[in-house]
Amino acid sequence: MGFSRSELESFRDATLNGLIPADLKLLFVGINPGLWSAATQTHFAYPGNRFYPALRLAGITERDLTWSSGMPDADRDYLTQRGVGITNVVARATARADELTKDELRAGAEKLTRFVATHQPRVVAIAGITAYRTAFGKTKAKTGRQEERIADRPLWIVPNPSGLNAHETVASLAAAYREPAIEAGIVE
Repeated sequence: MGFSRSELESFRDATLNGLIPADLKLLFVGINPGLWSAATQTHFAYPGNRFYPALRLAGITERDLTWSSGMPDADRDYLTQRGVGITNVVARATARADELTKDELRAGAEKLTRFVATHQPRVVAIAGITAYRTAFGKTKAKTGRQEERIADRPLWIVPNPSGLNAHETVASLAAAYREPAIEAGIVE
């Protein structure tokens, strides 16, 4: 499946619903949906995104998933049965996360905190240190487990899986994602 630039642009400012299981163990939080994700209604859907390969390598999933052409219901069900949820700090789709304003990120942090308080995941993993620093006003935050919590839930900051984050590999992402998954009880 492919999209022309104009087709993708038609999804600018669209939203993408979260993938939220009843038994939410590990909530991955992206910055905001990209245009490809909005078009396919699948989180982290751009073909070059390394999120799902990293989940597989980390042992969070035990099989490969389909995502870039839109995730089939069977794969969505598989993720939710494993207790994996996905949402975003900001709901509005853009071509790049740096198109978001500081105010949008801060408002998204407040909304995310309420969301976490309502859904009570065992662990929250936000994928993107720069957006986290801006959204939550934690300018010196580093990746890894945070001392502070979000709505009284353990908080991890993990690397963004976008291909634009060139210094990360599928292997380094998998290692970073495995840690919160262990705390959430998804992997040993």
